[in-house]
Amino acid sequence: MALHLFDRITLLLKADAHGVVEALEERSLLLKQYVREAEIELNQKAARLEAVREEEQRLRDALNRVAEEIQALDDDVSLALAGGKDDLARFAIRRLIPRRHEAAALQSQIEQRGAEARGLEERLAAQRTQFDSLRARVRCELAHESAASASPSWPSEAAVADQEVELELMRRRKGEGGRP
Repeated sequence: MALHLFDRITLLLKADAHGVVEALEERSLLLKQYVREAEIELNQKAARLEAVREEEQRLRDALNRVAEEIQALDDDVSLALAGGKDDLARFAIRRLIPRRHEAAALQSQIEQRGAEARGLEERLAAQRTQFDSLRARVRCELAHESAASASPSWPSEAAVADQEVELELMRRRKGEGGRP
């Protein structure tokens, strides 16, 4: 029982300490920090998208090289068959078949990277829109906070109509003995 009491007291002290720390933190600083963190996350996602696109381009370059090798091997097989050299044709075909498999694997990887890039691009566009909205709301909130905390040096005066000024002037002239 005494252990539970001490646990509860410890929990209350921790909760109170957290409350004190939160009270010490300024809301505007927290808002600015959240905006910075969101911007960092967006930049990291943009960097990931760029890396995926670079990988896709590297795979396309590799596919182009393999396609050139396939074309050369196809030409070799045709020449060997035209010259009646079945052994040379078999040798070229043995090299050609793995290149075709490699080309198919590269094409599959390119399609995967393309789909990944499109997905990242869509999410990034949506999150950028949300970020812009968040930033605008934070700016608005910070402007409200600074306007509320700033005290005007002169009290604001209500607008007075010219007729009211003239009436007051006429009353005062009458009160002073009718001097013009």
